[in-house]
Amino acid sequence: MVDRVRPLKVEAPATGGTETDDFYTDLDPSEDYVDARGVTFQSSTSNDDSVRVARDASDNMVFRDVANPADSTLTTLLAGGGMSESTHETLLQLIHFVDEGPADGFASLATKTVTGGLFPTLTEWHRADDTLLISKAIERSAGAATTLKPTPIVWTLYDTNGTTVLHTVSDAITYSGIAEASRVRTIT
Repeated sequence: MVDRVRPLKVEAPATGGTETDDFYTDLDPSEDYVDARGVTFQSSTSNDDSVRVARDASDNMVFRDVANPADSTLTTLLAGGGMSESTHETLLQLIHFVDEGPADGFASLATKTVTGGLFPTLTEWHRADDTLLISKAIERSAGAATTLKPTPIVWTLYDTNGTTVLHTVSDAITYSGIAEASRVRTIT
C-alpha cells in the first residue's frame, strides 16, 4: 500500500477557483487541479529532480527521466513512438499487404496484374497513378521449383516512387511430394 496525500489549498474566484476557501482546505481529487510549473517523481530512495513533467516557455508539456535527460515534448513522444490507428494503417510495411495486396489505409483504385495464368509467376499491385506498390514473384521453373512446387516466393514492397525497394520477404519452400514440408523466411 502507498501513502496517498492531498495538498492543502486556498481557493478564490480571483485566482481561478470556483469557491472561496479562506483557510487551508484539503484538495478535492475529483474536482481540483494542482497549479504548478511541474511535478517531480521520487522512488523510495531518491530526493532529486531527475524524473519530472513540466511546462516549458513555449507551453509544451515536457518529460524527462534518467534514461532521457533531454526534455521531450508530448508532440515528440507521439511522433516517435505512438501513433493513431489511421496512421498505422497507412505504413508502407509488408505485413499490411500480405496476402492479397493493399487494404485499409491505402487509396482505393489500386490495380492488380497477374502474369502466368493458372500458375502465376508474378503478381503486381499498382497505385492509382500506376506506380508499383507491391509485387509477388513465384519461381516455378528454376532450381528445385516446378509448376506445382514453387520456390522461392518473394514479396517486394516499393516506396511511393514505385522503384525504391523498402522491404523484401523471401520464402524458400521445401516439399514432401507436392505438400509443403517446411519454409525458411528471409526478411530484408
